[in-house]
Amino acid sequence: MSGFHSLAVARVEPLTGQACAVHFAVPAELRDEYAFAPGQHLTLRLPAGDQEERRTYSICSTPADLAERGALRIGVKRIPNGLFSGWLTGELQPGAAIEVMTPAGRFGTPVAPANERHVCCLAAGSGITPVLSIVTSILRAEPASRVTLMYGNRTSNDVMFLEELADLKNSYPSRFTLLHVLSAEPQLSDLLTGRIDEDKITILLDGLCKDADEWYLCGPLGLVSTARAALVAGGVPAAAVHSELFYVGDEPPELAAPAPPEHAATERSQVTVTLSGRTSTIPVGYTGPSILDAVLASRPDAPYACKGGVCGTCRAMVTAGSVSMTRNYALEPEELAAGLVLACQSHPVTPEVSLRFQ
Repeated sequence: MSGFHSLAVARVEPLTGQACAVHFAVPAELRDEYAFAPGQHLTLRLPAGDQEERRTYSICSTPADLAERGALRIGVKRIPNGLFSGWLTGELQPGAAIEVMTPAGRFGTPVAPANERHVCCLAAGSGITPVLSIVTSILRAEPASRVTLMYGNRTSNDVMFLEELADLKNSYPSRFTLLHVLSAEPQLSDLLTGRIDEDKITILLDGLCKDADEWYLCGPLGLVSTARAALVAGGVPAAAVHSELFYVGDEPPELAAPAPPEHAATERSQVTVTLSGRTSTIPVGYTGPSILDAVLASRPDAPYACKGGVCGTCRAMVTAGSVSMTRNYALEPEELAAGLVLACQSHPVTPEVSLRFQ
């Protein structure tokens, strides 16, 4: 089960006028706990009065950086009125200590020196952070693999990790193809001007990435949805397309959920949860707060981060009964079929439910 530790900030590195990279120093005794796969994320928490705030940020360093130097890095882009992002990009100083959960997330790829593959990535804005870890890890550890990255931003001043990406291109010129797409800054090619849309993805699929083995998508909902649809329509197997969202929007669509039982207004389901080897039974309403919110009232150690159905930190396996989910942006179809749900979006449907946090 994931847990929090206090990590010291080693460095705050400006990236653009609105973004920075936060470097953590991981002591030797915690490096095994913070071992991660490229593409995973960290959850940070900050006390806020009687409550606490949590935010999830993707790791943009490589596993080798952690193993060799104890270095762990996240990328942060400031959002308007953002409590966490404003603090991290504007006030945080080296030497500060932050409560950081051990790595989580299923977006990403195993890296092995024997691999020989072509990986294509699409990213926009701060969606580059997990993709950078994936790209760098593959290029450094898999000498027979190639990577193509199409990265969208408004202008060149908005490009996070601009110099680092250029250095990767210079270091691996025959194995790394880098395409910067700018929506508010004209370029010489139509392919590189405007937003990453269906036409651009089709051109990429028919040209540079026609032999791609895997696709990794990270960015806002519009980009990820458009890209996934275009790739599948172009013949890419759905199982070869992996995605993670960085921003869903104010009104994300909801899944079709069964109508609550007739007695929902007066009765509650008995929900039994297994967490960290301990089992608790909690009454949960059929409507109103989610299962996660009900569990947190008595089990504050329950894992969560975004509470928006995006990060997947609160994944749980339903072992008895059934639940409905309001929305889901983290679980793949095969995970849903296996019984996994997001506790932050789940509501009981049956009088008794049992689930086990992953």
